[in-house]
Amino acid sequence: MEVNMLQAFITTFSTGFIFAFLLFLVWGHLVEKGSIFGGMIAGAFIVGGCWILNHGAGYLVQGANSPWVDQAWAVGVGGIFFGIGSKASFTKSIPTIIATIIGGTLGGFILAQKGGVWF
Repeated sequence: MEVNMLQAFITTFSTGFIFAFLLFLVWGHLVEKGSIFGGMIAGAFIVGGCWILNHGAGYLVQGANSPWVDQAWAVGVGGIFFGIGSKASFTKSIPTIIATIIGGTLGGFILAQKGGVWF
């Protein structure tokens, strides 16, 4: 299947932006208002909804001859720009960055051991 690279860029960038935008601007408010339940609702609706939009509806273009981007990259880049825009402390984010790298590496290793099947 031939991928229109301009369309792939626009849809991937747009849905990645929407995901990061919702995550950083809405999740905290839901947790403040609803505590743990608010966080669970945020996870279900923000992450789940964007996953359906990106993977279910196919707006995040993946496959042969397409840009390799996943939701994690979108949130990572969005988080960096959100932090720069809000003048957040980089040194306070180092433990989170380290934990994210360890978790992603461990998850990738486990997935590779299962033969790439995640369910």
